[in-house]
Amino acid sequence: MKTESPLITRDWLAIERTKLANERTFLAYFRTSIVFLGTGITLIKLQFFSEMKPFGAILLAIAPIILIIGIVRLISVKRTIKKHYQA
Repeated sequence: MKTESPLITRDWLAIERTKLANERTFLAYFRTSIVFLGTGITLIKLQFFSEMKPFGAILLAIAPIILIIGIVRLISVKRTIKKHYQA
């Protein structure tokens, strides 16, 4: 019979830092997705960059993929933290 000891302050703070790092990582994915989206739209809409329209379309296609990867990673790491450290 194994009794679980309560988390000491140091362990609790480490878990909180991990949660915050996970959220910062998601925000980096989100920010990257927005930059790709904005750059893709700009390349497609401006006549000055008419020869770069295919590259703009590629950026538009990649932007939601990056966002989806970020969301999946956020949820996955949250579940892992919750599973290992029920606090």
